[in-house]
Amino acid sequence: MNFAVLVEPTNGQFAATLAGVPGINAVGPTRSQAVDALKAELQQRLAAGELLSVELPPRGVKDIAGVFADDPSLGEICEEAYRARDAELNE
Repeated sequence: MNFAVLVEPTNGQFAATLAGVPGINAVGPTRSQAVDALKAELQQRLAAGELLSVELPPRGVKDIAGVFADDPSLGEICEEAYRARDAELNE
């Protein structure tokens, strides 16, 4: 498996962080040692758990169309937006 890892210098050492998961990180005196320590941490966590890939359906604008059709505050919001627009056009 391949994982994206961010390695950056910090306080005279190197910090390696699993991209997107700031709780999985390691620090070492060299770049290589920091990466090796991160690999060890990740292997240990994977041995204790299970790594899955979860797919969610995409949500676009069409998925929320009409959701607020019965919301009375929507009309008020639209009216206020139109009033503000008209006031700007008349200036």
